[in-house]
Amino acid sequence: MTGGSLGLRTGSYGSLQQQQQSPNNSILPIQQTSPLVVRKPLKMCSKERFLPRICKLFGRRRAGMLILAAVSLLVFLSLFTSLYKEEDAQEVPVNRMPVQSISHDGNKGATMINIRSTIEYGEHGKTNDEFKPSNVSLHELENRGHLHFPASPPPPPIATPVAPLTVHPCAHFMVPPPPPSDRRRIGPRPCPVCYIPVEQAKSLMPATPSISPVVKNLTYIVQVENLVQNNSAAGSTFGGYPSLAERDDSYNLKESMTIHCGFVRGNKPGSNTGFDINEADLLEMELCDGIVVASAVFGNYDEIQQPKNISDVAKRDVCFFMFVDEETMSFINKTNALDSTRRLGLWRVVLVNNLPYADARRTGKVPKLLLHRLFPNVRFSIWIDGKLELVRDPYQILERFLWRTNATFAISRHYRRFDVFEEAEANKAAGKYDNASIDAQVEFYKKEGLSPYSSAKLPITSDVPEGCVIIREHIPVTNLFTCLWFNEVDRFTSRDQLSFSTVRDKFISKVNWGINMFLDCERRNFVIQAYHRDVLEQRNAMRAAAARLLPVVTGDRHVNLPRPPATPLVNDRVVVRNPVRKLPTKRVRERKTGSRRHRSKNAGFKETNFS
Repeated sequence: MTGGSLGLRTGSYGSLQQQQQSPNNSILPIQQTSPLVVRKPLKMCSKERFLPRICKLFGRRRAGMLILAAVSLLVFLSLFTSLYKEEDAQEVPVNRMPVQSISHDGNKGATMINIRSTIEYGEHGKTNDEFKPSNVSLHELENRGHLHFPASPPPPPIATPVAPLTVHPCAHFMVPPPPPSDRRRIGPRPCPVCYIPVEQAKSLMPATPSISPVVKNLTYIVQVENLVQNNSAAGSTFGGYPSLAERDDSYNLKESMTIHCGFVRGNKPGSNTGFDINEADLLEMELCDGIVVASAVFGNYDEIQQPKNISDVAKRDVCFFMFVDEETMSFINKTNALDSTRRLGLWRVVLVNNLPYADARRTGKVPKLLLHRLFPNVRFSIWIDGKLELVRDPYQILERFLWRTNATFAISRHYRRFDVFEEAEANKAAGKYDNASIDAQVEFYKKEGLSPYSSAKLPITSDVPEGCVIIREHIPVTNLFTCLWFNEVDRFTSRDQLSFSTVRDKFISKVNWGINMFLDCERRNFVIQAYHRDVLEQRNAMRAAAARLLPVVTGDRHVNLPRPPATPLVNDRVVVRNPVRKLPTKRVRERKTGSRRHRSKNAGFKETNFS
């Protein structure tokens, strides 16, 4: 067989070179090439010429396997890289100018697009020459492959909705029985409370205000001049000196009512009305339109407690306001704790001037009972006394004590006393107020029908609240209740526990409305109670006065050293003092001259005289 009948493999693609033909269809001889020199394949593991060290270390078989694995890895990487480049080449970015108009052809049933202003750009910004201004159908353009609609952008992230609660997680929760008594821990204790997560609690917040029974419109008396106390009137200039007739009429509930509710000397509470607040703080209070947590410290009576365990959503959406007087603000400024926004932690500190009362405790009843007047746009409020530390998220508290039970007003009952007469005697014994004023208030209520608490008042569970926490929705009926309660505090003593049941009983006799009086141990679950500042100072003074001199023997002389004071550990219920260790002392016997030492036979036995 000659070389003219065969073709040669040339090029990098391995194809046969086609035979060349002459113009007369005669086969031309194939161009001769130089003969190829056949070389013997190199030995894989020739120590003299290739990979001497690998062969020496691994041997021929192992070296061959390593080289084969390396070649396979290189082939795999090259194939993977080529496939990746092909995919990138297919996805050429297209820059498109806005489409001018899109029309629908009713005859052909095809959508027409005017591409006069539609220009596609290729890889390097060059225009495609095939496009000419004309009207073509979308279907035709898609068939040509010239019209490429970019993928729609991903939708914006949407917050995961909270699933509605078909069955409340706390539906079958029961408060366990109280723990056994402990001599080391006396007094009331907190009990477990079933809360739901903050996100679910916030989702259960009512979208619209609750219906206010009977009372729909509530306005307040403003009397700038001629505020003179009558013979039958009592109270203060701040409260407007309502007469007994006006007091009785305020309990006749109607759809529209006008009543005394403090701030009578101006149309805007906090602006030249007594309990005055600067304009910047008033504006901030008006902007609060959802939930407010409020407290107050007057007369530097308490140490400001910072809320804990507050969620980020509550820190963003819930307002925290702390009202203080000049004395308390002076103490705060000494610590340099306020920032540029007048905040102390979570609290927005509001300075109150022109206090309506000389008694700091009575002044504290203004924000406690009249929050709806200071925050006109707020829907829900949580009041806590200045001595309390909030340790639960506001959304969880509102869900547990208002929204879950469809209540609009919640307050805890007293942990021990249920009767107003017992509460009055306890206040007198503790020196909470002038005894004669307490007796006069109780006698006045007795004439109006106040009787000791008994089971006949059920379902009312108590006549005495623990008024340091008030949770409520701001609707006309609850606003009216707190206004009437404040008028009693303004007229009589500042002990609001004594007047609560009278206002409540008069109120519910005219309207189908109730108050959620929950257990005091549940209240202690979300607030921690500390001591008033005067109590702490009194205890420190007592410890300093009771410091004793402890005798210490050094050699033959007794030295009296002052006893180190015990550092108190104050928690929410008891004061635990660190024990003070007594220094051991040795007894020194005087030796008699000429005495002899005799060892007893019964060594280690000591007689004890029990007589």
